[in-house]
Amino acid sequence: MRIIQATLEHLDLLTPLFVKYREFYGSLPYPDSSRAFLEKRLRRKESVIYLALPDDDDKKLMGFCQLYPSFSSLSLKRVWILNDIYVAEDARRQLVADNLIRTAKKMAKETQAVRMRVSTSSNNEVAQKTYESIGFREDTEFKNYVLPISDEL
Repeated sequence: MRIIQATLEHLDLLTPLFVKYREFYGSLPYPDSSRAFLEKRLRRKESVIYLALPDDDDKKLMGFCQLYPSFSSLSLKRVWILNDIYVAEDARRQLVADNLIRTAKKMAKETQAVRMRVSTSSNNEVAQKTYESIGFREDTEFKNYVLPISDEL
């Protein structure tokens, strides 16, 4: 498998899997809005998206991850938020997520980040085990809270 950084040219390949990712977490598909969202992130360079492709096929997407930049005021350094990661059903159990995360980790090191953060649903044990196997540790120092602002797109 190959891991590449997504560009605007990959939108048609990425959008269907991004829609499946949204549906996995209970969101409505909204394919047009999803594509527009991804296009804005890429065009504005507001996120970094990595794609996992088979070695011999540029038209099949095995998985993707999307990271957003943030910063730590306490360490005075960059932080990367691994916000989205999804593996196509027919590509599971092939270490796609591991390869995507390792590539993201390499990019985080190259940008002198102090850490990467990731969240997943509390019942997604497969994702939790994957993150822990790569070296993520559950945050016991800080408790995270969410303040909902709006449920609309």
